[in-house]
Amino acid sequence: MEPREFLDILHVAERLKDTPRHCTTSRRRTESVAEHSWRVSLMAFLLRDEFPEVDMDRVIRMCLIHDLGECFTGDIPVFLKSDRDRETEDTLLERWVHTLPDPPAGEMEALYREMDARETPEAKIYKALDKLEALIQHNESPLDTWSENEYSLNLTYAFDAVSFSDWLTRLRKEILVDTQNLLNEERETRR
Repeated sequence: MEPREFLDILHVAERLKDTPRHCTTSRRRTESVAEHSWRVSLMAFLLRDEFPEVDMDRVIRMCLIHDLGECFTGDIPVFLKSDRDRETEDTLLERWVHTLPDPPAGEMEALYREMDARETPEAKIYKALDKLEALIQHNESPLDTWSENEYSLNLTYAFDAVSFSDWLTRLRKEILVDTQNLLNEERETRR
């Protein structure tokens, strides 16, 4: 890869630093897509020993690139994203990936196919971590920043995505405990 090609890729990816997500941080700042992707990647790194049979470097690569399509469309919360939105994002991302040099283009294409199929342990772990990070971030953000539907989402979301793994299911249950504690604290302060 030539240095100019490398810089061109980074300039597109930089957009994620300025692409806001639906969540806020614990200090009420709107989170960026890049911050979300970073923490999902960190989660994968930290779980290497929990999944010794899995290629966690591959999972980390999936986590790093999973939201690159939002460079072109912005972030649309899962509960608002339509099939048409997904199709637009996928088309624009695919078009961009095809302009990249090899080997990154070929590797990204293969990773995106694997991520979409969600058949390998790596793809299942990546998707579970993506969903769990959003729940963790919501629990870290002030409750008054949540939209109405997020109260029920934080209680039910992602259990299906973790069902293949006892460890991830236990993590999801711990996240649920945090959500319930937050909601209980809110009820207590209203009294």
